[in-house]
Amino acid sequence: MADPGMSVSPYWELTFDADGDVDGPERDHLMTQVTEHGVRDLLVFAHGWNNDRSGATALYRRFFAPVPGLAPRARLGYVGVIWPSMRFSDEPIPDFPASVAAVADRTAPGPALDKDTRRALLETFPGRAPVIDQLARMLDERPLGDAGLTEFGRLVRLLLDEGRRLGAADTDEDGEPTVFTEDPAAACDEFAEALAAVRSPGAPAGFGIPNPWEGAKELLRQATYYTMKRRAGTVGEHGLGPVIGQLAHAAAGVRVHLVGHSFGGRLVSFALAGLPDGVGTVKSVTLLQGAFSHYAFADRLPQDPGKAGALKGRQRRVDGPLVCCYSHFDAALGTFYPLASRLSGDDRSCAGNEIAAVLGPQWGAMGHDGVQAVPGTARLDLASALAGALPASGCVNVDAAAVVRRGGPPSGAHSDIVHPELARLVLAAGRIT
Repeated sequence: MADPGMSVSPYWELTFDADGDVDGPERDHLMTQVTEHGVRDLLVFAHGWNNDRSGATALYRRFFAPVPGLAPRARLGYVGVIWPSMRFSDEPIPDFPASVAAVADRTAPGPALDKDTRRALLETFPGRAPVIDQLARMLDERPLGDAGLTEFGRLVRLLLDEGRRLGAADTDEDGEPTVFTEDPAAACDEFAEALAAVRSPGAPAGFGIPNPWEGAKELLRQATYYTMKRRAGTVGEHGLGPVIGQLAHAAAGVRVHLVGHSFGGRLVSFALAGLPDGVGTVKSVTLLQGAFSHYAFADRLPQDPGKAGALKGRQRRVDGPLVCCYSHFDAALGTFYPLASRLSGDDRSCAGNEIAAVLGPQWGAMGHDGVQAVPGTARLDLASALAGALPASGCVNVDAAAVVRRGGPPSGAHSDIVHPELARLVLAAGRIT
């Protein structure tokens, strides 16, 4: 059921489970109502790191709000995709209220994993309550020595093994992130150093001694993100893609515009892989701080020309542009994404955007530097894209740092996407006026 407080109308929701199965009544309602409302252009938005419907609909309400005024003559409809994702509740989102638990954590000592985060972990990894309880105890007790960190890493590995049963395609990176199979104590040290650098940018080398248990919590956070990344691929390819195919038959002539934030960007991109043959209803794709490999659409991986990205050539399923917004203020993708994807093994201290440079481009994310290794990809700043320079087809990288720039550690500006300029960009990509 759609949120009655939504800022736009007509608005529908499509709910998917972790395997990509869609809520049948919601899907059927959309198929009939799109035609009845005379919708010409349908904006379909997939959220990223939100763990409940209210958080997702709050994002859609705020992002969509300026759209009717920006395209007053357009016959628009709106869809909010709801899929089972999660985020740690201590991650700040610009202009969104923090959870009560997160506020409490900043004002008084409390457990390392607040109740909202623990509940989200239990929902993400059903049947693994004993493992999650033990992880929470260890984060609170912080046993001395590497043995404790090694045991913590083993428990995190158990969660990931459970998550792999989802079976989603995950070949946009070259294999599984080694951070979850290499020495856990070393991984925790690396994450602790990265956290210290993000929290105190510009601090001299050796300033303070990072606590490896801070890094341990980040290891757990990245493990959940890895699971969500896999799930996003499943929901996109086996859920949203086929639904768009059904919509093409039920409401011929409706133009679909896909928008995705973070892992939602991965979801809508994998929806292109799930489109039935011959369906050309997707007229634009806009990725907002996409949390997946910048080589996903490449015909050949620069580090291994015998391999291709998981979505090789899928941008050609879009009858219009695939626009990738990126920002160097996104610490989640510029710092922690490449570090989680592959520890460098380098003994030099690296911080902030320097991490991506140390690790090399193999481990970069869409939302940090845009689509890579796809010939002909255009590169624009946001002002130029909005001034009419946006190409009508192909991959387009748009530097959105002019507006995507606010947010605290550990994610930085990763969720700073609610801006009228980005809403205008979605409309420009779809040639909607």
